[in-house]
Amino acid sequence: MKKIILTAILATTLIGCKKEAEKTEENISVTDSIDIQKTPEEIEAPKIALKEVDQKGLTEILSKKNDTLYVTNFFATWCGPCMMEMPHFKKKIEELKGKPVKFTFINIYNKPAWDTEVPAFAKQSGLSDKILLLDDSKLNHDFFENFKQWDGNNIPFTFFRKGDKAEESIGSMTEEMLNSQIDSFLK
Repeated sequence: MKKIILTAILATTLIGCKKEAEKTEENISVTDSIDIQKTPEEIEAPKIALKEVDQKGLTEILSKKNDTLYVTNFFATWCGPCMMEMPHFKKKIEELKGKPVKFTFINIYNKPAWDTEVPAFAKQSGLSDKILLLDDSKLNHDFFENFKQWDGNNIPFTFFRKGDKAEESIGSMTEEMLNSQIDSFLK
């Protein structure tokens, strides 16, 4: 009788363990496939063709002197202060639609990000038609003669020009600062 009881207990235990093992294997495979995170290299970059600008082309953009207000912002996607001010620019772009104001965003520094992070940012922000890529390692000292304050070491940097009037802002701009700068040119 003891043998029958022991055999029944052993059989029940083995069957229970087998079912629990099957459940655990199912859970692991489902959990593993959900939890796997892709690296930035594995994530397909959005198909956005951003244009690269060289020193000569950028100098031409910065030196335009007409009745249009040119707002040129130098940024990088890894720069926290740069990203903090982007919503202010986007809001101002919407407010000034149809007005003689042209916004250009120059992505500098992180050239490897040009294939992944910058296109993703351009798509997410809706600014892809306003973003240019600049390899800052190809800039020479002459380029920085376009500016009173900026020597290329600090971003974000925003350059405003309308006609002969030009202003510069080094560092992140608040919405109020951006509005004030733009308003001073549009009055």
